[in-house]
Amino acid sequence: MEKLKVGILAATGSVGQRFVELLIDHPWFEIAALTGSPRTIGRPYGEGVNWLMAGDVPASVADMIVQPTEPNLDVDIIFSALPTGDARELEAAFAKAGYPVLTNASPYRMDPYVPLLIPEVNAEHSQLIPHQQEAYGWDGFIVANANCSTTSIVLPMKVLQDAYGLDLAVVTTMQAVSGAGYPGVSSMDILDNIVPHIGKEDGKLESEPLKLLGSFNAEGKIDMAPLKVSAHANRVPVIDGHMASVAVKLGREVSVEEAIITMDNWMPSELIQSLPSSPEKVLIYRHEENRPQPRLDRDAGNGLAWTVGKIRECPVFDLRFVCITHNTLRGAASGSVLNAELLVKQGVIKHPSVAPAVAAA
Repeated sequence: MEKLKVGILAATGSVGQRFVELLIDHPWFEIAALTGSPRTIGRPYGEGVNWLMAGDVPASVADMIVQPTEPNLDVDIIFSALPTGDARELEAAFAKAGYPVLTNASPYRMDPYVPLLIPEVNAEHSQLIPHQQEAYGWDGFIVANANCSTTSIVLPMKVLQDAYGLDLAVVTTMQAVSGAGYPGVSSMDILDNIVPHIGKEDGKLESEPLKLLGSFNAEGKIDMAPLKVSAHANRVPVIDGHMASVAVKLGREVSVEEAIITMDNWMPSELIQSLPSSPEKVLIYRHEENRPQPRLDRDAGNGLAWTVGKIRECPVFDLRFVCITHNTLRGAASGSVLNAELLVKQGVIKHPSVAPAVAAA
């Protein structure tokens, strides 16, 4: 199969390395360009990168020369692992130059014209793209991942919203240290400890679900979901896997048993199931009283599944539950790759070997 050429911005960082790992043998995409810091520009990737993933730097990219992060790359798609401080200006430059930009960074997540996209939750929000291009005069576009902690809670909330309505949520997260990047949190701060503060994380958890669970309207905008979220983020001594305890007030009364059946039986659309990276089971409900757990459940579905458990009555609201996702896979690089696959199947990104399943947005 002919493949689309992709570039990875900030490929030497921890999320950039995840992109490399995921795209090495991808059936639709091939790595054609890697960018990095001034220290690594002009050097072979394998020589300049501090490789943090398992095993060695993949041989197919080890000799690839790291390039500057400038919009002159010979690629069809950009995956951005840029740090927040660089992302706003550089990603806009790539979009203006005509590149589709799939970003893991935060600056554009709440932009009214930028899809904040999770395929299983709001695939139709890709319809924002032509409105974005018109508003900003870009030939390309930007599509953003949700924050990794938001990602961990939003699919279970979507399932409940669709089935019963969703009015209120109180969220307490227990977030892995890898969410802070590398080298991350000091061992003296996190070992034998829990840190009840992650900068700006509470606000992201309270605002991003409203956009993700909102609806695309006839005027080419997102109507935010009529939902209120109260959140408290905590850093815990776990390497990978963001867990959250969630209490929700629903639009109607529902029994615990009915909610469990709804969660247990939920499946994404056939379009989402057809994406190459989509796991066989996207939403896994664990019936054991002590699940989910990070070590046991974060890698479910190759790190792309949500695991939910402990649906119970809530004495304040209606129901409460616990959920978990892998924060550097589903909540970061894998999420961007899945977004790109969705845009190919929707016909938004043209692929010479993949027929779109639906009309282009």
